[in-house]
Amino acid sequence: MFTPTFNRAYCLGQLYESLKRQTSGDFVWLIIDDGSKDNTKELVHSWIDENTVKIKYIYQENQGMHSAHNTAYLNMDSELNVCIDSDDYMTDDAVFNILQTWSNGKQPHLAGIIGLDAFKSGELVGTKIPEQVKESTLTDIYQKYHVKGDKKVVLLTSIVKEFPSYPVYKTERLVPLGTLYLMIDQKYKFLCSNDVYCVVEYLPDGSSNNILKQYKKSPRGFAYNRKVKMQFANSFSEKFKNATHLVSSAIFAKDLSLMLQSPDKITTFLAVPTGIALNCFIRYKTRNA
Repeated sequence: MFTPTFNRAYCLGQLYESLKRQTSGDFVWLIIDDGSKDNTKELVHSWIDENTVKIKYIYQENQGMHSAHNTAYLNMDSELNVCIDSDDYMTDDAVFNILQTWSNGKQPHLAGIIGLDAFKSGELVGTKIPEQVKESTLTDIYQKYHVKGDKKVVLLTSIVKEFPSYPVYKTERLVPLGTLYLMIDQKYKFLCSNDVYCVVEYLPDGSSNNILKQYKKSPRGFAYNRKVKMQFANSFSEKFKNATHLVSSAIFAKDLSLMLQSPDKITTFLAVPTGIALNCFIRYKTRNA
């Protein structure tokens, strides 16, 4: 498993404590410190010295969460991997359940497992996966089976390495992580499990609560995501929606050549008016940010 972290020493301990409670110790915790200025390094090294959990620590200059994912994938050799964010933690039997589910169900056409997230109260994030659905793409989980809420995706490391790394832009700090999952969906499915693997908390400084500000600050990253989504869109309306976002991102980036990189230039041209309107709306919503 791996955790990208940036100035999260104040909450990283709850994840460490959950790893100490795991009923299976068959894992390594890879921590990618994305340029923290707090005491993350000292804290992690104190845990390494405890020698209770197998930990590998890598520090890099701040480049954003997606870059930390790139670094993690380059530095892991486990069969499976799962990202546990620094403000979340694992259920006590998560590692055991993941390994058992994979051992019982792995097949060449499967890229990993889709499991559940829950809040500290025990309430599920969104809804369960229908019991009759044993395998699915992540896209179908939401679009075909109408499952709601974030899910925990466990990936087969060898398959992740088949796909391109997230692009890194010097002045930006976010490329939507779902871009990789969408590309994997085109070739593989996932085992489906209603086991809860992760307990989540959406902190005020987390990306989930700052998505519009991130959208505005990382337009090239979001444009990359929208181009991939357009490439694999299943309908004109879906392609048009993503073209609208591509136009908006190109305006924020002050680089209209991003629109010329679209996989469907005609649809992108038609989406210019709605893209301008969306850009104005986001500026209005983030005017006090």
